[in-house]
Amino acid sequence: MAFKDYFKFNKDKTTFIFVGGKGGVGKTSVSSATALWLSEQGKKTLIVSTDPAHSLADSLEVPIGSYPREIKTNLFAVEIDPDEAMAQKQAQLEAQKAANPSEDSMLGMDFLSDQLDMASSSPGADEAAAFEMFMGVMNSDEFDVVVFDTAPTGHTLRLLSFPEVMDSWVGKMMMLKAKLSGVTNSLKKIMPFMDAVDDPKTSEDLKRTKEQINMAKKVLSDPDRTTFKMVVIPEEMSIYESERALEALGKYDITVDSVIVNQVMPDICDCDFCHSRHKLQQKRLALIDQKFPNQHIAEVPLFKDEVKGQEKLLKLAHILYDDEDNDEVVQDAIQL
Repeated sequence: MAFKDYFKFNKDKTTFIFVGGKGGVGKTSVSSATALWLSEQGKKTLIVSTDPAHSLADSLEVPIGSYPREIKTNLFAVEIDPDEAMAQKQAQLEAQKAANPSEDSMLGMDFLSDQLDMASSSPGADEAAAFEMFMGVMNSDEFDVVVFDTAPTGHTLRLLSFPEVMDSWVGKMMMLKAKLSGVTNSLKKIMPFMDAVDDPKTSEDLKRTKEQINMAKKVLSDPDRTTFKMVVIPEEMSIYESERALEALGKYDITVDSVIVNQVMPDICDCDFCHSRHKLQQKRLALIDQKFPNQHIAEVPLFKDEVKGQEKLLKLAHILYDDEDNDEVVQDAIQL
């Protein structure tokens, strides 16, 4: 089966593709190339950068902001900005305070505003903003496919574990609300989610949030809707980190359908250094076959120039998905 045949699309339902791996292996290049190729196939595509150190705009050589914008036909892009996301929530709170200026409400809103200030600088702020983006595009089905250009492995694993964390948190909130249903108004003033503890709407909001989280978990674990493509380079550190990441992703029932080996060197016979590097990489490629027996493995050659800009990225995409040859070098096979 050709590598491009591993894409699965659902009528009226968005397909999600996560591209991840160790830092410095070329995740942004692969995800950008993938998004460009999909848009060429007529798929309405959104590429989302979840990496706090965004490089998506540099890769595509177009300005990209914190809201999805069309950068070419069928292709939209966004770089998630957690500060912007928190600022939006603060603005919503201010609007609610203005609309409901009672003392109890103001105290609760001020407390929640302070919590948001702390959350915006917390270690999980990026993951929270990325998860909210995922929830938004999941519920809208506006796009045929969404490609996530993820941060290095640890950050990405925290992002993909976020539904479990949120599910646990909301469950505890619902239990706490039930236990404190008879507390005095003074306690409600310092716990904003208790300010309407006897109001069925509070329970409905928590229940609706829990349902949305459960739906997100279901979509993430559905191999017909969500897949993860692991990018590695033929070096031991990248291979072993990706192996551990694949095991962790399995705990969240996320399907890793393929491993993309980037920066594969040709054998250039009149260059001793190149020849030695090629021989070493061939050994690492054999290790990759051994470590990832259940994934489709595809190779991307090392380019002589930086892979940036849409023309270069599309060349990478056609090599990866259309089996085109890299015409930059003449490659002689080597027998080990």
